[in-house]
Amino acid sequence: MYDAVVAGAGPTGSYVAGRLAAAGRRVLVLEKKLRLGGAVCTGIVGQECAEHFAIPDGVILRKVSSARLFSPSGNLLHLRREEPQACILDRVAFDSEMAARAKKAGADFRFGSRVANVAVEGDRAIVSVVRGGKEETVEARVVVVAAGFSPGLVSRLGLGRYRDYTIGAQAIIESDLTDEVEVYFGGVAPGFFAWLVPTKPPSARVGLLSRRNPGLLLRKWLDELAGRGKITSPDVEIRCKSIPLRPLSRTFGERLIVVGDAAGHVKPTSGGGIYYGLLGAEIAAAVLEQALADDDLSSRGLSKYERVWRRKLGRELRTGYWARKLFERLGEKKIDRLFEIVRAGGIDEAMLRARDLSFDWHSRTIMRLLKYQMVTKTLNIIKLPFRTGLN
Repeated sequence: MYDAVVAGAGPTGSYVAGRLAAAGRRVLVLEKKLRLGGAVCTGIVGQECAEHFAIPDGVILRKVSSARLFSPSGNLLHLRREEPQACILDRVAFDSEMAARAKKAGADFRFGSRVANVAVEGDRAIVSVVRGGKEETVEARVVVVAAGFSPGLVSRLGLGRYRDYTIGAQAIIESDLTDEVEVYFGGVAPGFFAWLVPTKPPSARVGLLSRRNPGLLLRKWLDELAGRGKITSPDVEIRCKSIPLRPLSRTFGERLIVVGDAAGHVKPTSGGGIYYGLLGAEIAAAVLEQALADDDLSSRGLSKYERVWRRKLGRELRTGYWARKLFERLGEKKIDRLFEIVRAGGIDEAMLRARDLSFDWHSRTIMRLLKYQMVTKTLNIIKLPFRTGLN
């Protein structure tokens, strides 16, 4: 019997597996894909994330110190700092790096193995696994679900449902016309945004978020970009994935913990899940190390995981989701007006000078924007649904 079975070999699953294996535990990672990589992800993480989790330069394609933001009508905000603010990762290399760390610590990996269900029987969890078209079972003291957005699985595990989500669509294209991250609000991605992210010349990632028809919207935008000479050809493969915008109401159970996208540890403002997922995985690993040592893998014993991650991430997720819903209600004219206010009032420059504002932690940026009366007036905000925490 394994001490832990981890469902999912993405960064969060591999992180937990590596930590537990390094502590001397017998760990098995089950991954439904046949190989690592292929994630629909911009692969952008902040410098804080890169440093905290010791992401090596070898998996970083580019470091970013600036971005160009466009309103629906084409108004431009150019944000730039002297020092790098973020890193664009090679997702295949990054996922492989995290898995290699776990393997070096002693974790075992099985690919082409999908976790279908988990049943607790006495002192163990029975994991139902579909592999090669056949079902088999694996036993473990505890199970970690790190399988990404998995509505069917989390429902079967009695953890409820995802209360809100969107869909991301992305393609790899050739473009030599930009060396900066470009973000397009509204317009081609109603209620959300689209992106053009340079990686290693001449390649770039282009994509968008949408609640409906993201593939069709992206295909239309690719044609538009090609018509403007921005990209070489629109005839590229488009891949889509669902992204939770709110965390599960419960992320633990008897001999069970959920981490990463599966738990909803995703920035509601941007859909980015690497850093928050890893932070949640770090908390989960610490709780599991102690729980395994104490042989207390009860629901009550593992509830500490949720208390700790909510203290760490809860405010960010609540504030970000409020801002996300507010933005979705804005029409294109109001988005254009906000761009005009921010630029004309020098708000963009003031925000760049505020050294406490971070690429990874959005609540302070949101709250600081709302201190400007013209911004709140344009947004028709009468009263905030939470305390700002700013003086």
